Amino acid sequence: MSILPIVSLRRLGRVLVALSTLSLLAFAPAHAQKWDMPMAYADSNYHTQNGKDFAEAIRVATGGALEVVVHGGGSLFKGNEIKRAVQTGQAPIGERLLSSHQNENAVFGFDSIPFLVSTFEESEKLWQAARPTIERILIDQNLVLLYSVPWPGQGLYFNQEVSSIADMKGIKFRAYNPATSRLAELTGMQPVQIEAAELTQALSTGVAEAFVSSGSTGYDRKVWEQLGYFYEVNAWMPRNYVFVNKDAWNDLDEGQRNMVKGMAMLAESAGTARAHQLADWYVTQLAANGMKVQMAHDDLRAQLKEIGQTMLDEWLESAGEDGKAILEAYRNM
Repeated sequence: MSILPIVSLRRLGRVLVALSTLSLLAFAPAHAQKWDMPMAYADSNYHTQNGKDFAEAIRVATGGALEVVVHGGGSLFKGNEIKRAVQTGQAPIGERLLSSHQNENAVFGFDSIPFLVSTFEESEKLWQAARPTIERILIDQNLVLLYSVPWPGQGLYFNQEVSSIADMKGIKFRAYNPATSRLAELTGMQPVQIEAAELTQALSTGVAEAFVSSGSTGYDRKVWEQLGYFYEVNAWMPRNYVFVNKDAWNDLDEGQRNMVKGMAMLAESAGTARAHQLADWYVTQLAANGMKVQMAHDDLRAQLKEIGQTMLDEWLESAGEDGKAILEAYRNM
């Protein structure tokens, strides 16, 4: 994998504002607005760092007229509370794992179907196919989509060696969305709903013994202190997304909204480049800290792909015409 240059939102934001200083002066209000932005992941995580760069770019690009303050690690609202908080205006803006909302609309789970995508290029195509539908659904929920950034490919973490699905039976498996719960059921594991901020404690106390996630989560949570095995499967590439309360969005003037949209485009590009750059590095760090890192056995991969087809069929049935349209658009790209 080639290493992509890191895109700096701060630098790009300053360039943009330097080119448009006169116009900014025209729509800067007398009093600055402040938006608190809850995020579920730790401050060290690249999603949260990207969110902070996005916030700084907005401050610069709006000449200080809009200040976004990031609260990482679920410190303002827990992960499963963030979307509701933004919908109801308790927070004007927030970030959440897109597929965590699959229970309210199956379409939100488009990015968590095993082996539908396994590369960043495929992930981007799937996102472009799904984005118009996601935007429409969010508008109906009093939300405006700003940007989305993928996670690296998902691998399997275990406290024991696993070579087939038979080896997984009865293992307590951390679930973070409906797809991971269903994966646990289809492999004979016991799903346990656990937010990212609670993962370390859950592993330490034996509440969870395994999970599926990217190398990023394993590195951030130092899971080598509890688990010994990581299997690379690139099962899927879920996405986080940043959204804003529609009323708060409409309270901005047109110039401010355009600036935020511009910074959101940059944030999506910068975050995606960072995910691409870090994907292999995270895995090497797991190995460097003592985990046994290896590709999943051929038998296990074949069994997981069969489960992926089952989950795709189930998703298409539950997502209806919207799901079929997304899949068709993706396959025609």
